Amino acid sequence: MTRLRTPLKHAALRTRLACAVLAAASLSACAPLLLGTAVGGALMATDRRTSGTQVEDKAIELKTSNRFRDAFGNRAHINVNAYNRMVLLTGEVPTEADRLTAEQIASRVENAGPIVNQLIVGGNSSLGSRSNDVLLASKVRATLVDARDIVSNAFDIIVERGEVYLMGIVSEREANRAAELTASIEGVKKVVKVFQIISEDELAQRQPKSVSSEPANLPASPR
Repeated sequence: MTRLRTPLKHAALRTRLACAVLAAASLSACAPLLLGTAVGGALMATDRRTSGTQVEDKAIELKTSNRFRDAFGNRAHINVNAYNRMVLLTGEVPTEADRLTAEQIASRVENAGPIVNQLIVGGNSSLGSRSNDVLLASKVRATLVDARDIVSNAFDIIVERGEVYLMGIVSEREANRAAELTASIEGVKKVVKVFQIISEDELAQRQPKSVSSEPANLPASPR
């Protein structure tokens, strides 16, 4: 698993959440798999979470990973990614019971919000597979950076066994565009959208103000 992420600022708005699993496809024909939507936060230059939420997300990841280590040891390969308190679990566990246990452990972590459990039952992924995921994550990031109609830093990218998970606080337009671009990349097996959706109006309100080019009004110099 690999991930690429970014930094945000706050102004609390309404919150809505819904989790639904649609269909998935593979390679260039992959269809985005929509797992969740919610609303919250405001915008800073490169991260759409508050600074406090960024710290909480890191704490959620660390605490959850430590509890998984205590519970499973080397029997499982579980990656934890938190974005605006939404927790994504990816990787492999030996049994279905372990999969459910992992979700329960994550749900009990302080400040953790909705748990998106994408763990699979099976053997741990190989080092070769994880290296390929690192390369694929770089390709996805580069593709989003090259796109001029979205802000690439608004997206957190996680890759597991060739499946790309996109997290972030984005508009529906941004979500669909990023998924479309990602699905077009060779080697991508599936695109999974784990977004928190805001309206275009909310997005516009959070855009950073451009710096004025007009000179400031300075006091006159003494003669």
